[in-house]
Amino acid sequence: MGLANWARSGGESSERSRLGRGAAGRMSMYVRNPWGGPLKLHADSATDDDRSRNLDFDPGALSMTSRQLDETQKSWLLAAPGSHGKKKTKYVDLGCLLVSHKLFLWIVGAVVVAAALAGLSAVVVKTVPRHHRPVPPPDNYTLALHKALMFFNAQRSGPIPKHNNVSWRGNSGMRDGLSDQSYRKSLVGGFYDAGDAIKFTFPASFAMTMLSWSVIEYSAKYEAAGELHHVKEIIRWGVDYLLKTFNSSADTTDNIVAQVGQGSSYCWMRPEVINYPRPVAICRDKCSDLMAETAAALAAASIVFKDDSAYSKKLIHGASTLWKFASKDIRHKNIYTGQRDATSYNSTSNFDELIWGGAWMYLATGNTSCLSVSTDPKLAQRAGAFRGGPQYGVLNWDNKLPGAQVLLSRLRLFLSPGYPYEEILGTFHKQTADIMCSYLPVFKSFNRTKGGLIDLNHGNPSPLQHVVNAAFLATLYADYLNAADIPGWYCGPDFYPAGALRDFARSQIDYILGRNPHRMSYVVGFGSEYPKRVHHRGASIPKNGERRHDCKGGRKWRDSKKANPNTIIGAMVAGPDKHDGFRDVRSDRNYTEPTLAGNAGLVAVLVALSGERTGVLDKNTMFSSVPAMFPDPPPPPAPWKP
Repeated sequence: MGLANWARSGGESSERSRLGRGAAGRMSMYVRNPWGGPLKLHADSATDDDRSRNLDFDPGALSMTSRQLDETQKSWLLAAPGSHGKKKTKYVDLGCLLVSHKLFLWIVGAVVVAAALAGLSAVVVKTVPRHHRPVPPPDNYTLALHKALMFFNAQRSGPIPKHNNVSWRGNSGMRDGLSDQSYRKSLVGGFYDAGDAIKFTFPASFAMTMLSWSVIEYSAKYEAAGELHHVKEIIRWGVDYLLKTFNSSADTTDNIVAQVGQGSSYCWMRPEVINYPRPVAICRDKCSDLMAETAAALAAASIVFKDDSAYSKKLIHGASTLWKFASKDIRHKNIYTGQRDATSYNSTSNFDELIWGGAWMYLATGNTSCLSVSTDPKLAQRAGAFRGGPQYGVLNWDNKLPGAQVLLSRLRLFLSPGYPYEEILGTFHKQTADIMCSYLPVFKSFNRTKGGLIDLNHGNPSPLQHVVNAAFLATLYADYLNAADIPGWYCGPDFYPAGALRDFARSQIDYILGRNPHRMSYVVGFGSEYPKRVHHRGASIPKNGERRHDCKGGRKWRDSKKANPNTIIGAMVAGPDKHDGFRDVRSDRNYTEPTLAGNAGLVAVLVALSGERTGVLDKNTMFSSVPAMFPDPPPPPAPWKP
């Protein structure tokens, strides 16, 4: 019905309304509603209240719930005013929303274009080279670390692995132990101590302990340098041999192999062609220091190899076997002597090894009886902890007391065992602080050369092995202070920041690496200038040189003025004298001989100083086997019930 008809109907309704108004007083008229349903029209006489009440019930509105709008009605409803009769607009039904077809196409197009632009941007970002912050080149300590570890590859005895990367070395010592008719058990493997193809258990054990300590503290730095697998392989090679030096499968023992081979400057041969006797020296009964040091090496290595449970337990068992003998009588001097080679590595005391070995045994096993030995005040007194002296604070293969003092200070800083250990641990901590003071140049405990090298050996030969150990202890203690949030320490009334210890360590290692009056690196292969005539049999004789099977065969190589035909990469030589003087001559071992123990200390301090990050990896790493010092608190009482 059109608008005209609607008006006409309205007029007819008005006329009928006038004619039919009567008794009811009001008449409602119904007409057709174009929106659907009847349209109810009220008479003019209806009151406003009546209209309001009628709005509450609209039959037309109710009827829409049951009647769908046709397309025409939809177009009228959505059309703008005055648009009727024009072309019908199309819509898209999105379920809860009706959208103009044209608008819908615009939206879809915009989304597609935006997605295309985003994809193009991603491709551009991927293809355009990024300007990252350049990776800094390795520092000198990291570069030197790579080389220092190579020295151990050159010192291997036994069957050489294919990946050894020292072309002039081959299998050697393949009959060690078996060729000695009085021993007749295999002692194949291990490391030669220096350039003389002798295996000494005492300094080799110390070297393995130092390497293990450095891995426990700085494994993340080893990994960052790409050397973690390498150094662990070196340690395993060493401790596998140590397990052969005694009956490691037994629970008790009273003897241990101290040495394989003899030292002689007369015989100058490559280890691969040695044909002279290599006797085995066994230490029986009087070797508490040797057993305690070897136990320390095995115990420390067991922490390194915690991820290999079976191997770690094997090392702990061997360490415990040695420790039983070493610690059975801690009151008496019970020392190792070289026996068959009395001039090499004679120990001066066993008390320092007992403190050192007991500390490592406690960390590896959690056995408090080991800690009781390490913290025995009388044992500390016998070891010289309270009397000072020229060797006080000088860590080396013979004097383990400074290392034990630092190690036990670590225990106090991070674990705080409390009674009954606190008093002696506090004393060790104070003594460690005093040792650190003695390293600083402002104090005169030790002389220094004009070039700045600290003279820990008091003018005696081979100073560098003592220097690297002191630098390692200083760096380690500085990292302990930082990990404990302690800014520094006191030397008398004066306070020194922890960084002063790192500065000391850097100054000494920089001297060794070339910042010295000779502008020469004392680590072979590092830098352009380094010793070329190292006192080392294997390095001084060509691999395909004369093979005369007698001791005189290689003497022409020993006495030659020419540089070694083989470069023993990473070997730290003995070092300069107290006046910074150095002679690069093969015949003088006091200047040019490298050693296993010396290089172990060098590796330890190099990894501690390497990289941008400072500090130990995890202050609780080595406490994994230590039980809780205090009992767990009791459980709370049960809930009260009425």
